[in-house]
Amino acid sequence: MMLKQGHSFLTFCGILFLFNIAFAQNSTNFGIKGGLNITFFNVDENDFGENPDSETGYYGGLFVDIEVDEFMSFQPELLYIGLSDFKFLNAPIYLKYQVAQNFDVLVGPSLNYFFDFFSNKFKVRADIAAAYNITPKVDAHMKYTLGFEEISPNGLFIGIGYRL
Repeated sequence: MMLKQGHSFLTFCGILFLFNIAFAQNSTNFGIKGGLNITFFNVDENDFGENPDSETGYYGGLFVDIEVDEFMSFQPELLYIGLSDFKFLNAPIYLKYQVAQNFDVLVGPSLNYFFDFFSNKFKVRADIAAAYNITPKVDAHMKYTLGFEEISPNGLFIGIGYRL
């Protein structure tokens, strides 16, 4: 019981620390994003019904863009992905770098929780993305997510983001 209370206290302190860092920075932007998702399945061992090579769906969610300096920021996201009966949460943790005016490259790990489909519901994948800022509030973005396991879907995401 004591260990569980200590763990909860440390978790609470960690979350408080992260929020403190986020709001102490020069600039923090919140936003929403969504778009089209094409998921590519690598199916060598299991039977996934008709064994589709790819499936098209949608995604939508929230992001926080925390400025580190003029050209770099930290951008965690939480996205909900839907592909017919296949649903999961995708939480990329990006390091975002401005490579040219209005053009950013994002890279980082992606934490994923699959609601069904896999017995191991938690998977870590790698993301690489590019975003073009159409206006100061709107961007068009594209990302590729790479699964590390043999039976782990890769995905291509194409969409629009809006800074609130």
